[in-house]
Amino acid sequence: MKGAQARAGGDEAFRRSAVACLDGLYGFALALTRDRRAAEDLVQETYARAFAAARRPQPEENLRGWLFTILGNTWKNERKRKRPEPVADVERLAPSRLPDPEAALDRRELRERLRAALDALPDAFREVVVLRCVEGFSYQEVASIVGCPAGTVMSRLARARALLRHSLGPLHASRPGKVEA
Repeated sequence: MKGAQARAGGDEAFRRSAVACLDGLYGFALALTRDRRAAEDLVQETYARAFAAARRPQPEENLRGWLFTILGNTWKNERKRKRPEPVADVERLAPSRLPDPEAALDRRELRERLRAALDALPDAFREVVVLRCVEGFSYQEVASIVGCPAGTVMSRLARARALLRHSLGPLHASRPGKVEA
């Protein structure tokens, strides 16, 4: 009886820890799929696979990295079966609550430019940008999640940043009719 109770307690702790990663997983899924519904489905499939897994990370292991790896692998496997729709949404990268309408317009324009620039990146580049720059994983953790050497992650990230710089150009360009102080 004690073994069953210990497993039940461990399952509950696992569930709490796994659910704590939900926002980050959804943001990563959204960046990969570029579609809210597809991202929700991907996160749901990730949790279904994680909860069904026979071997789960122990408390001292990296549960968050394990979940991101499952999500990334699930996405890659689904992509092999079908092509994703080219709809981007990176709401998490640019906050939308600003104090005044002009600032809100500037922020919305920045968010749209950023969304388009990220959408234009090749999948492998977009993946490392989101994991490293948005989710804050280390290079080694990103390498583990995407299944390549850390040097490849660094190279992809450098190339992605160069593409983003080129694509975005100056971010604080004046709008026509706007008077600079």
